[in-house]
Parts: sequence; C-alpha cells; structure tokens
Amino acid sequence: MEQEHKASLDVLILCGGLGTRLKKAGHNGPKPMVEISGRPFLDILIEYISSFGFRRFILCAGFKNEIIEDYFCKRNDENIYVISSENKPLGTAGGIKNAEAHILSSSFIVLNGDSICQSNLKEFADFHYSNNASASIVITTVDDVHEYGSVIVNGKQEVAGFNEKSDQISGRGLVNAGIYIFKKEMLNIFSPQRNISLEHEILPSLVGQGLFGFITKEKLFDIGTPERLELLRHHFKLLDK
Repeated sequence: MEQEHKASLDVLILCGGLGTRLKKAGHNGPKPMVEISGRPFLDILIEYISSFGFRRFILCAGFKNEIIEDYFCKRNDENIYVISSENKPLGTAGGIKNAEAHILSSSFIVLNGDSICQSNLKEFADFHYSNNASASIVITTVDDVHEYGSVIVNGKQEVAGFNEKSDQISGRGLVNAGIYIFKKEMLNIFSPQRNISLEHEILPSLVGQGLFGFITKEKLFDIGTPERLELLRHHFKLLDK
C-alpha cells in the first residue's frame, strides 16, 4: 500500500472525557483542552499526529464540545477537522461507533485525547498493513503496570491477552499506549448508542482475531490527574530548552 494512502487514513481522537480530577488544577473545560506550555493539550497532540502527514481529524467530543469546535473549526491550517458530538457519555468504543458516518477511509487511526506516546505513526501503519491486522495497538513499557493493566504479546507480536489494572499486578511491563488502527469493517462489532469500553470490552474480544501489538520505546504520558499533568508539563518544558 502506498505511503500517501496510509497518510490519508482518518484520525479519530477521543475527546469526551469530563476531566473531573483536573478541576483541582483549575481546569473546567474538556479534559483534552487543558493548557500545556500555553497551548491546549489537544493542539499539541494534533501537531504530533500531523507531523506524519495525516490531515483529516474527527474529534469525538462530549462535555462542552463547543469549546473544541470553536477552537479547531476556526483554524486556517492544512488540516480538516470534523466534530462528532456525543449527546450522552458513550465510552471510548461508543464514541468511535458514534463517529462511524464521518469515517471515509477503509482503515482509521484512533488516539486517546488525554494521553500522548510519541511513537512513529508511519512505522505503526506499516506494521498494521504488513500483518494484515484487523486491529493494531501501540504498546509501551512502564515501570509499574499497577495503574494501567498489562498487555501480553506473543513472539509474532499478536496480542495474546490483557490483565486489567488491579492490586494483584505490579512492576515493569507492557501497557496499552492508547493508539490504535482499525479496519472500518470492525465497527460492526461495536454496539451503537451504548456506553462501551474499548479497553475492557472490544479489545479483549479481538484476542485471537488478528489483533497485533506494535511495541515502541517512547514514553507514555497522560493528563488524568493533576500530578500526571504536571509531569507532562515538565516534560515539554525540558523539550523547549
């Protein structure tokens, strides 16, 4: 498949999070719009994605979606922004299904809007197509999987299973980095208009069904808590020096 075809993949970003825990940090808008180095985090995330040539973004927005729409749909850059609004919380998989009518490409990328792992998305797409995968996920290593749950990968880089986060698992291991590629036909297994979890319902059901794990050495950051938000802010300050 030609690289220009890969670059034409639609990119869905899950922006529906309430960001309840970030209120302690003084943020009351959509979680992905929290400020990092004077810019919305979502702006930084899109800049990273578009550096690989991707141009069409579907923003799956829920809470205060008008803030996201006002910011991105008034921009005059090389990207196309489509807002997929959720009238009620639909979860990570429900938000993807809700955006189905907006997806034009035969495969599409999905990223969580509250985390960043700066893996090479071109190499990820190459990996997905070379394995003829039904779905692929980016996997990275963290020092303690306790907060994330772990991913089990076999020698062929097929995902062999998931361990949900619990007090029973800890230590260094592989985790889901929140970046995916799906064949559009896989949306047939997503139930419409229902709150569905991608991590806990859809992905485990795909084990043994052509689900592959692309392992990256890039570090995973998220903005789920004020403490993690400050870690990411510090990370970008160091990059700016």
